[in-house]
Amino acid sequence: MSPHTSVAAARCCARCQGPLEAGDLRCAVCGLAAPLDRGPAPPPVQVLRCTECGAAVSYSAEAQAPKCRFCGAVTRLEQPVDPIEQADWLLPFAVSPEQADQALRQWMAGLGFFRPSDLARAATVEGLQPIWWAGWIVSADVIVSWTADSNAGARRSPWAPHAGQTQLPFRNLLLSASRGLSLDEARELAPAFQLDRAVPAAHRGQQQLGPAGAVLEQFDAQRSAARKIVSERIAASAEAALKQGVIPGSTFRNVHVAVLLRALETRRVALPSYVLAYRYSGRSYRAVVHGQDGRRVTGTAPIAWGKVALVIAGALAVVVLVIAVVALARAR
Repeated sequence: MSPHTSVAAARCCARCQGPLEAGDLRCAVCGLAAPLDRGPAPPPVQVLRCTECGAAVSYSAEAQAPKCRFCGAVTRLEQPVDPIEQADWLLPFAVSPEQADQALRQWMAGLGFFRPSDLARAATVEGLQPIWWAGWIVSADVIVSWTADSNAGARRSPWAPHAGQTQLPFRNLLLSASRGLSLDEARELAPAFQLDRAVPAAHRGQQQLGPAGAVLEQFDAQRSAARKIVSERIAASAEAALKQGVIPGSTFRNVHVAVLLRALETRRVALPSYVLAYRYSGRSYRAVVHGQDGRRVTGTAPIAWGKVALVIAGALAVVVLVIAVVALARAR
């Protein structure tokens, strides 16, 4: 079975008939409180909770971590009262720590003119943390209501109004459930993950799936929290889908969509990455290297303000020169 294989739900919501999964406190589609699941309670767990970003990672007595793997802030040991959801699937690392360090240097060297020229050489890596961050693999059926202007039927006017409603399937969307990564970081990394290589998370102790010291980020949010994220992601991508034959015409403007979820199935997946802290000119920065594709790197980097000032000064000089030439031409 793969992480994107559909699994029939044993329970359904009493209001919308959406599938309920183990651990759901509310329906992930309509939000109705779910009937109490009297299955076996998960064993209590201890986590390390960051006092700054709030991310929680798995705890082991052998690998205590006084600092957050994501942001470097202080962590504290915590035993949550509510059950912590666990990853169903885990993607193995394909990038070694040495390759991650090299990928960071290559990323620095390719950031462009407005970054310090010696960034890749002078930056000092202060921490390289392998981590599996939390994500959802989502399949959903949605009804999309839309309004738009297009050139179809416009006649004398360049635009004509249109509206409609259509059902669209979305399969195997990868969404972030991480508290340690920003949404922008997660979006940058997500497209390159090889979901077909996922293995059951239970095999982690039986196979070497990552470098020594790699930890799992815990799923703090219940699955129903994915509803808002899924709706926002689908609304953002529905416009492009509607323009491929649903909205009549070939040119469009004022496209607006509203999304109604009809079914939502999720799988919890742990996604491999390296979080690197580096220092340049006395300041700290963070970068994240993809754990399966070292060409994917995202993060923050210093700006060479001297170069910015030079470009602005050059542009102003050109403007002044043009004004002077125009004034001289008029004077003649």
